[in-house]
Amino acid sequence: MKKLIILLACLATMASCSAPKQESMEELTERVMQTAEQQYKYLYSQLEDGAIPQSLLPNGDLKTTNIYNWISGFFAGTSWYIHEYTGSEEMKKIALEYTALQEPVKHVTDNHDVGFMLYCSYGNALRLTGDESFKEPLCTGARSLATRFNPNVGVTQSWSPMPQHDWVFPVIIDNMMNLELLMWAGKEMNDQSLIDMAISHADTTIKNHFRDDFSTFHVVDYDPETGAVRHRATKQGFADDSAWARGQSWGLYGYTMMFRESGEERYLAQAEGMADMLIERLPEDGIPYWDYDSPKIPDEYRDSSAGAIMASALIELSQYVDSQKSKLYLATAEKQLRELASENYLAAIGTEHGFLIKHGVGNIPANSEIDTPLTYGDYYFLEALMRWREL
Repeated sequence: MKKLIILLACLATMASCSAPKQESMEELTERVMQTAEQQYKYLYSQLEDGAIPQSLLPNGDLKTTNIYNWISGFFAGTSWYIHEYTGSEEMKKIALEYTALQEPVKHVTDNHDVGFMLYCSYGNALRLTGDESFKEPLCTGARSLATRFNPNVGVTQSWSPMPQHDWVFPVIIDNMMNLELLMWAGKEMNDQSLIDMAISHADTTIKNHFRDDFSTFHVVDYDPETGAVRHRATKQGFADDSAWARGQSWGLYGYTMMFRESGEERYLAQAEGMADMLIERLPEDGIPYWDYDSPKIPDEYRDSSAGAIMASALIELSQYVDSQKSKLYLATAEKQLRELASENYLAAIGTEHGFLIKHGVGNIPANSEIDTPLTYGDYYFLEALMRWREL
């Protein structure tokens, strides 16, 4: 009997010694960032002058766009994150080149995505270099964005009228992300009106976009004269009453950011409510299906971009809540980051035309960018890793 006990103890010891040691988050970040540097140098080498990488076409070719697409600032922003971590001067040169390319965007007044386009590029440039010349495009861009604010409605208009949907003043949950530019510029220029616009937009969105369970519609259409809600819809999701995954992540991120920038407790409560709801609905590996209510689950596409945005938001949100929730949010974000850094999602060097994470979903109803890398997925994935590094 004694010999049997000794034998079992030895076998247990051998098993524990032979089990692979889990990669630390520091090791994971180093591996991902080294991969990102090589991938983004490869991606850059394929670009013609003025072309900005967006995704891949259905045939596998590189899909590019111009500076006036809403995604145009992410390539510069991702390059800044890679430079920040690795110290690569080549990546800094690329980041500077593609940041400067964005300058004309500061005059854009026909859409709400100036925040994405400028804050990811010029915002990171300012943060990392301290060069105050980067402030002017951000301040001018904020003024341009402010022209879309309608005081009757209390929000900035996202899209132009869409007669095919009978929408006259459509506002999308994504627009929460562009409030960061208004908040920053309002403080920088001591212009309370910009801050008031952002606060009004966030408050009106809480009132009209959200369901009782903290899930959000994608689109709310308003009467621009009275501010009354005309329609609620979900253009890029499965159905109007479904929870489109990336939209949920935009909302979570947006209200976490608004609490940071304003200190208003109602935004923290909104972010916590969304986080708790989403965590309960995540699949085991932490990467959302493209729509939480798709009837095809589990035989459905995942959206790596929604997972990356959510992870980044949860890491920040974990710093504002009690210890029990903080642990839950960080554990969820870590699970998501480990999965995105696995071979299931992380592109091998020299593949995917240089993009970093696979299996993103752009817009299934429009049959666009399905199960493919997305430039904003890469951006928020690296942002999340950099935020984890600061914990």
